[in-house]
Amino acid sequence: MALRFLCAPTLCLALVLGTAGFAPVLAQQIEPPPPPGQQKKLPEAPAKLPKVDRTKNLDFLFGALKAAPDETSAKHVEARIWAIWLQTPSDTAALLMSRAKTAVEAQKIDVAIKLLDSIIKLRPDYIEAWNRRATLYYMQNDYGRSLADIQQVLIREPRHFGALAGLGMIMQEVGNEKRALEAYRKALAVNPHLEKIPDQVKALTEKVEGRDI
Repeated sequence: MALRFLCAPTLCLALVLGTAGFAPVLAQQIEPPPPPGQQKKLPEAPAKLPKVDRTKNLDFLFGALKAAPDETSAKHVEARIWAIWLQTPSDTAALLMSRAKTAVEAQKIDVAIKLLDSIIKLRPDYIEAWNRRATLYYMQNDYGRSLADIQQVLIREPRHFGALAGLGMIMQEVGNEKRALEAYRKALAVNPHLEKIPDQVKALTEKVEGRDI
């Protein structure tokens, strides 16, 4: 949210500094809910991202992600997906993202949120602004606003595995284990290589659906 950001991998729903100018999360790690008062993280983009042509076909990359033969290959493809998602749509948005990063580093979360507000108003199609703001709201325990932003991410990109993982984390923390399980499963359906989420799915499956006899 270095903080690590939603979130990196989504709702996308989390941070070492990323290409978009934020300390990344959706280092694709889902940790057990932290004790109250501790700073929380959502999944986010990896710290180092390749330069990617803006026109690169995401459909192809998502197919390659599912078909990746090993973790190394999967992480390479995943990083290319994040690189596309994190590309800012305009110079103004890029400047505001950079300022938001600086605000986060200075622990000025409210300032960072206001900067992200400006980006979203300027370019509501830029899903990573929604994703980053969802992460900041999550860090402030403002689950309602975080979930609202995650929804906006998923409306624009239903395959945002970072947002889906973040959604699962929030649902798990508020005690809605069924919805958490659904979100984690959707995240894994898109990106089977997310770290630690399979363990969460296994544990929640046993709790929600019971053990196989």
